[in-house]
Amino acid sequence: MELPPRTAGDQRLAAGELTDIRARLRRIAPKHDLATVVACSFDHRTRILPFVFADVRMVPAGVRAVAAALLDSGFQKTRIVLQHWNRNFDPARMQLDGRIPDMFLLSAMRLHYEPFVQLLRGVCRIPPDRRPLVIVGGPQTIYEPWTVFPQTSANPADPWTADLAVTGEEYVLLATLECLLHERADGEPLRKTFLRTRDAGGLDDIPGLVYARGGKPDGPPEELIDTGIQRLVFDLNEQPMPAPAYRVLEAPSNHPTLASQPLPIERVRRYTPIASLVMTLGCKFACPYCPIPAYNQRMYRVKSGQRIAEEIVSLRKEFGIHFYFGADDNFFNDPAKTLDICEALVQTEIDGKPLRKHARIGTEVTVHDTLKTAEAGRLELVRRAGFRALWIGVEDMTGLLVKKGQTPDKTARAFTLLRKHGIAPMPMMMHHDEQKLLTPGRPVGLLNQVHLLQRAGASSLQVLMITPSPGSKLFEQTYTSGMVFDRAGGRTLRPYMMEGVHVCASLHPQPWRKQLNILLAYAWFYNPLRLIRALRPGNRLGGIDAGMQALGMWGLLKTLRRVSGWTLRLLAGPIRRRRTPPRNELPMRAPDGAKAAHALDGTPSRK
Repeated sequence: MELPPRTAGDQRLAAGELTDIRARLRRIAPKHDLATVVACSFDHRTRILPFVFADVRMVPAGVRAVAAALLDSGFQKTRIVLQHWNRNFDPARMQLDGRIPDMFLLSAMRLHYEPFVQLLRGVCRIPPDRRPLVIVGGPQTIYEPWTVFPQTSANPADPWTADLAVTGEEYVLLATLECLLHERADGEPLRKTFLRTRDAGGLDDIPGLVYARGGKPDGPPEELIDTGIQRLVFDLNEQPMPAPAYRVLEAPSNHPTLASQPLPIERVRRYTPIASLVMTLGCKFACPYCPIPAYNQRMYRVKSGQRIAEEIVSLRKEFGIHFYFGADDNFFNDPAKTLDICEALVQTEIDGKPLRKHARIGTEVTVHDTLKTAEAGRLELVRRAGFRALWIGVEDMTGLLVKKGQTPDKTARAFTLLRKHGIAPMPMMMHHDEQKLLTPGRPVGLLNQVHLLQRAGASSLQVLMITPSPGSKLFEQTYTSGMVFDRAGGRTLRPYMMEGVHVCASLHPQPWRKQLNILLAYAWFYNPLRLIRALRPGNRLGGIDAGMQALGMWGLLKTLRRVSGWTLRLLAGPIRRRRTPPRNELPMRAPDGAKAAHALDGTPSRK
């Protein structure tokens, strides 16, 4: 299921191309006067540990990047709608600048697929001659693009479909838009331009697209065309500044329609006190359950420290945002790049004070690279740069599940060093079938490892069960091995349950025990006694520890309410298992007739 690599030497865009295409679009944007709504779907049933706080208090980096790219390209009539703030938003009733938008861009994760489909149903209620061009993206589309088009088994009485799936980053969208605007006649609806250009093969040379051809207007298409794997922007400094996107946020409301004006600037910090930062992308590890290395074409991409400092300064000054989370896969992956970023942040000042006095930064690292950074004597520099918390992929400390250089001793040493320098360690763990709940005298059991992390100074805890992850090496194997549940106790497994807390893939003879183990691990870590200990005098990180305990206990109550019913169904049974991965029913091919880059084995082909 891993995305295939592009040919060596053809994996990157030409240097400066992302900057240049925005400049070209700015020259033609005034002529077209496009209005665009960029929406992000969200399923509120996923609001459980460990995502229960930040999930609705941070604008997703993907939709923000797309909106920023459109704004920087001259399309000022753009609005971001977040479904976690606007649960009743109905695309069928949206108007921007007094009219139906020209484009409706929709992003989704796999967890949020059901609300995503509801949003597509809504926009498809608009008559075809007035409907905006519907373009979808995000993780769901990157790895399973066929899921946004109606399958042959779809209900003809319930039509819904996207017009175009973007399986890449914002450059792919901008290249498509540039192509369409060069073909667009005066006053022609953009969707009509798209259909005409698509049918003429005008989009076939833009890597990173999937679109339908043939079939009846309200039915499944005859086939899907996949233009291949995107070329990547290597220098992340070419990305547009993020601040403009925060100026076009739709204000939280219960209304199905859009407000006449976006969220006032002075209220932005209230609803999104955490800002996501894209600092680095890529990881040198190749964990079999992770799609990240293949997506990045085995490359490590970075922004310069100076550029990251500029982004933080602009967001802090304009919106007052204090907390920042780096959308990094492994921030310590490249010591030289880490040093450049941290030195630039240390040298940056805001109103005469060091940046660390205005910004609290968190990101993701590994145990192995944390120890290397400590051995190089750079943890103090990391702290002075403003980093106050690091989420660490501990997984299983014994390495039985995956080996990334972690052991119980190394993990404890890394956590001790981080706390010594005033940085809160935030471990992320994965429970698996072979791991018992308790192994007396040995750091193998789940509770043994949680206790070790507590003693080492962990400020928070994340425990997830492995789930089938699209785009990873293990995706198909988790299905063919019979790990993935289809039903349990009469209840069908739903997309929102594949967040890692609901046990939905296990070969254990009593999977309810795995579910109970996860809940017990959270209860062992988040409890009133731990809160009291966090507040003891002399604890340098007492504020962070206590805050995470309070949030964790609140999240545990929500998690118990949502997961307890599933636990009972796993106990009562029966459990029906899937033996095949989700399949695309539609024929899918490359423009030249070759195998589609995003197709799973067994995808139909059409001659």
